[in-house]
Amino acid sequence: MTWMFLLGVACSGAWICPKVKAAAFIRRLWNEPKHTKILADMSVKHAKPNFSPSQVSEIMKRLYNLTPSEIRPLPSYDDQNFYVAPSEGGEYVLKIMNTEDSKNTTIIELQTHAMSFLHQNGLPAQTVVPTTSGQLMSLEEMDCGYGCQKYVVRLLSYLPGVTISKVPLTPKLLYEAGRMAARMDEILQKMDHPHLSILQRDNFIWSLSNILLLEGYMSVLDGDPLQKVMKSVIHQYKNSVFPKLSSFRECINHGDFNDLNVLVQPDDNNGYKISGILDFGDMSSGYYVYELAITIMYMMIEHPDPIEVGGPVLAGWESVFPLNEDEKDCLYLLVLSRFCQSLVMARYSVKLHPENEEYLMITSRKGIKILQQVWELGKEHVEKVWFQRAAQFNK
Repeated sequence: MTWMFLLGVACSGAWICPKVKAAAFIRRLWNEPKHTKILADMSVKHAKPNFSPSQVSEIMKRLYNLTPSEIRPLPSYDDQNFYVAPSEGGEYVLKIMNTEDSKNTTIIELQTHAMSFLHQNGLPAQTVVPTTSGQLMSLEEMDCGYGCQKYVVRLLSYLPGVTISKVPLTPKLLYEAGRMAARMDEILQKMDHPHLSILQRDNFIWSLSNILLLEGYMSVLDGDPLQKVMKSVIHQYKNSVFPKLSSFRECINHGDFNDLNVLVQPDDNNGYKISGILDFGDMSSGYYVYELAITIMYMMIEHPDPIEVGGPVLAGWESVFPLNEDEKDCLYLLVLSRFCQSLVMARYSVKLHPENEEYLMITSRKGIKILQQVWELGKEHVEKVWFQRAAQFNK
């Protein structure tokens, strides 16, 4: 479908959406080329939309001819999401992009296309509801308290469930997480789009190809024993991962298959099944093994025995896409590298915004302990646990 835009104008009051976990905020601070310090500039500080319920109701009526009977905020840090239940029936999510991301409509188009492509291929991703004139997104000019600014607005299907962080991470559910992540990347790799090249995000600090960018931020760990661990991880990455990159299989990574972006709901066996995959804002060109490492890392954050996570996630992944020997050999360091990315960026964000330290370090405090544990256990021991558990799971 050809992408076109509507321009709406409405200037009225502001409304503030509640905060969510720090991880999403930290990623957004650093998701632009050359990792621009988004909140450093006052004009960008006001990038987040603050649409009021009355503005949401007006947009729903004008763009979609729907009359909301219920509107409530959903978690988001730099965007604004609303659950909307119209009197005409159905459930939706109105997603209002921040002003900075709204400037790059091409990548929003690509991300939305990826969601639709996954849905068409049987995965639980959201789809976009067109406006009454057939457009998939609208560029709205609103005053959220900082003068009139432009925001991309989309109406998405509502996916049922709770985040995977809220339920017990059983081996079966971890297996399903690994399997779902692998299926997702396999399908995305088959996707065709005229602007796929924009996913080559060379300076994207959240890409596992760009671990060396962290060296520019090591000073935030001066005096902390963790700095030595991270420098060692980066050194080993240079020596052990870089030489093997050419043997990794390429794909398009979702890049953020974390505990807040995976929805689950009860299954028929007193367990849970995956019911949704959210947030495609970190999509980039990468390698299959990156997605696996990211999935393992974030599932470890929520598990009472983090080392036990790797086996069932790996088993689920390899039921779809078996790793080659070089990918297996680098998995341990890639998981550690993702921990390093998360922890260094959290510390740097605290340096920029010390008033938000408690909030920003929520996820990081868990991550520090896990990184230290995995590092101290060592590659041989951790790999033995992961690969033996995976083999047992597949028997």
